Amino acid sequence: MQLPVALSWVLVVAGVWNLVVWPQFLRRIMKDPRAKDEQGRATRFMTVHLLLVSISVTLGVAVAVIGIRTLFS
Repeated sequence: MQLPVALSWVLVVAGVWNLVVWPQFLRRIMKDPRAKDEQGRATRFMTVHLLLVSISVTLGVAVAVIGIRTLFS
């Protein structure tokens, strides 16, 4: 795949951004009182946010890998 170097760097930065921001967000969610019920089990609030973070981190890795591969191809 051929991309201009500037666009490859945009992909790398976007991927790294996702890998930095979303785990921090998850840490805040886990501290939120809505994340667990009285028995300490995860609530739907926690489950939905965990799914969002998982998808975003996965996409962030994919975007970063694509950016890195286009830089070196």
